Amino acid sequence: MTRLLRGVMSAVLLLPLVAVPSANATADVQGKAKFTVTTTATSVAARSDRRPVAGGVYDKKAGKTFISWAGQYEDSYVQTYDHRKSTWSTPNRVADGDSDSHNYPTMVQARDGHLLVFRGMHNIELRMSRSPQPNSADGVWEETLISKNAATYPMPFVTRDGTIYVFYRETTRDLDKVTPTDTRPMLYVMSKDNGKTWKTSTDLTGDRFAIGSTSRADNMNEIYIGQLRLEDNGRVRIVYTLAGGGTEGHLHDRYHRNMYYTWFDPKNRHFYSASGQDLGTQIDDADQETHLKVAETPLTLPNGVKSPDYIQQVGTTLGKPFLLWFMGDPDKGPLRNYLSTWNGRGWETKEVARGLRTREIEKVDLFTWRVYATEDGKPNVNTYLVRFGRFWTPETVIPTAKPVQRVEIVENFRDPARAIFSGASSARDVAIADGDIYVAGVSRR
Repeated sequence: MTRLLRGVMSAVLLLPLVAVPSANATADVQGKAKFTVTTTATSVAARSDRRPVAGGVYDKKAGKTFISWAGQYEDSYVQTYDHRKSTWSTPNRVADGDSDSHNYPTMVQARDGHLLVFRGMHNIELRMSRSPQPNSADGVWEETLISKNAATYPMPFVTRDGTIYVFYRETTRDLDKVTPTDTRPMLYVMSKDNGKTWKTSTDLTGDRFAIGSTSRADNMNEIYIGQLRLEDNGRVRIVYTLAGGGTEGHLHDRYHRNMYYTWFDPKNRHFYSASGQDLGTQIDDADQETHLKVAETPLTLPNGVKSPDYIQQVGTTLGKPFLLWFMGDPDKGPLRNYLSTWNGRGWETKEVARGLRTREIEKVDLFTWRVYATEDGKPNVNTYLVRFGRFWTPETVIPTAKPVQRVEIVENFRDPARAIFSGASSARDVAIADGDIYVAGVSRR
């Protein structure tokens, strides 16, 4: 069996390799970045399933950075950094998380200046909390029920014209009581009035879902988006994997399989492939298998790790996308990290590291992205540089007192509040909240 798995992995992952850069390419374009780290809250973070999407925003008008994180019982908290005073506020509890690690906050700022925090109350409904005043996180926030849509994993973004989108995954069985448990498509809601009223993707397009499938032979009909990223040109880059019961039948999240990439245009609500193929307003299984598949991975359960993992990253260099993702090793070795790059004709995938959980990426310049990664059970966040979407090199180590479980880059960040590090809790039970909250920035000295 070991030889068989090794052969399968070689066949599906050892795609054309790219030359290794010279030693002179290991430094950042402006030298290795030197980070400062601030502990903004101690022993407050619970275990969270939050994706690297919409963790915080910088408000230029207010001169403040607002961050969100999941505290005890997965309740939603926000904190404020005043750049003029160089001070952090005390945490403000803004919403109830109902003791479920899926119910984490994601935060954006509406065009009217109000902060909006979204939670997909696991398989039940999509909720929003709105700050009482614009350009401020203080006070008692207003709670809104957007829809009883069996939502999980909210991923919000705000377009240049102020339109708000929130992608979420639907657990269809919790709505109709008959659909197999491993049929879980992606949908979205949209608001053009700063979150006051909402329309669903079905209302807007007539499609049952935005991304999904219902009848795969391997029952892999669950969509796990690892990350979506709104770019300056208005395109929303999306990377995702599949989950389901496999050939064993209808089982929720038993297996993970394959990597896929698409991008979404909020103007016409169409999805596209890396080659530019217009897939219309709904992606089905034929679309993803023909146009969107990046890498095929075996249907296995290595080392108790879902493979590929739930979280992946997506970026672009000169308009060409690349993905970062990792898998458990079939031989029960360390995690294996892969970089997949679109070369204009197809996808090239290669292994770039081992033992890392890539948490988030940040654009440094036209050619370079910074990768934030952690090692299981160890403190600190390690950074690496990806150049031209191809070349991977170590950069630096950002020290933290305790292990980190989640990283999110602040939207339009201003140092020293660039990246949010949510500390790992010592227990899976969200009633135990003993992780720290760190914020890191690049020192300009």
